[in-house]
Amino acid sequence: MTEKLRVLSLSTLFPTPARPGFGKFVEYSLAAAARRGDIDLTIVNPIGIPPWPLSLREPYHTYDSAPQLSELDGAAVHYPRFTLYPRFGGDSNPGRIVKAVMPLVEKLHREAPFDLIDAQFFFPDGPAVAEIAGRLGLPFSIKARGADIHFWSKRDHPRELMTAAAAKATGMLAVSEALKRDMVQLGMPEDRIQIHYTGIDHARFTPLPRKQARTLISAIPELGVWVKGTLIVTTGALIERKGQRLVIEAMTRLPDAHLALAGAGPDEAALRALAARLGVAEQVQFLGQVSHDLLPQLLSAANVLVLPSASEGIANAWIEALACGTPLVIPDIGGAREVLQDPSAGRIAERTPEAIAAAIREILAEPYAEEDVAANAERFSWERNAAELATYWHSLAGR
Repeated sequence: MTEKLRVLSLSTLFPTPARPGFGKFVEYSLAAAARRGDIDLTIVNPIGIPPWPLSLREPYHTYDSAPQLSELDGAAVHYPRFTLYPRFGGDSNPGRIVKAVMPLVEKLHREAPFDLIDAQFFFPDGPAVAEIAGRLGLPFSIKARGADIHFWSKRDHPRELMTAAAAKATGMLAVSEALKRDMVQLGMPEDRIQIHYTGIDHARFTPLPRKQARTLISAIPELGVWVKGTLIVTTGALIERKGQRLVIEAMTRLPDAHLALAGAGPDEAALRALAARLGVAEQVQFLGQVSHDLLPQLLSAANVLVLPSASEGIANAWIEALACGTPLVIPDIGGAREVLQDPSAGRIAERTPEAIAAAIREILAEPYAEEDVAANAERFSWERNAAELATYWHSLAGR
């Protein structure tokens, strides 16, 4: 029997008891890899906690609720803590992560040597893994997902750290061809970047008859979504980059539609005030954080999913909505054109209220059957994602 490949995967994006939905797509991908049988996977999820008394404030006071060790489909998951300086210390997080996790990694490596180290996010994970792998003399990989490249590359020090890590990396992954092009423009070596599309659980995200799903979610107390009328859904954290403001403004042009915002974040008060000022408060509902158990029903009930983000690689939410039979309205960002290859998948629209409203009206005027929309997501699965990841890891390790 062939010896398993020993992989250490470091990810600051990973669910914990305090943030159960945070980085869920990383959990799904790594769980599928762990289940394969040819990978001996260890996961390290560094958790940033501010110094006292900031550690007592929202939301940080709950972050320390993660255990020191747990298990994911046979893979050990470690949760070392590192010192986080909110708002001002992000540029230097890689160094503090290395300091916090190095003793643990060295101990694990002595007990059973790793063949490869993997970073699931480009910043701060990538530069941290570059340093750790360098100290241990191991090959390493870094994955780019979108915001890690588009946001952090605008800051001088993080950009320098990322490009230095890329220059040393044995290999890199990008979630879309478009993101790969952005990485190359930053000076990252093109010949070491491969495309690795996201996956989806088709047993959970599958079309339900829209009327049935709408009745179901309207009866769930924590959602209570309107029973009748066109339903537009926007998912994601309530932050400026996600563009919920544009969808609320678009509602002034869609008087017969309702908008359900699924997510929480610092912009909620400002978004509520905007809806009131524009006179569409009765059309806009704030659902808060929607659990992953309820998300498929919410997506199936929607007529359209609108996500006017400023940047993405390939958003998991795009694929989840399509798999539920719900078309998209998204900007021409990241891998949008790689996903919207057929009119049944939705429309690409400029990030303006006028363009968003026009695209929604176009979809509503000639709707496609849920099954036709869902067919656009068939090529995405966690099993395929894991198979491609395992093949890639083996190639980097020379196995």
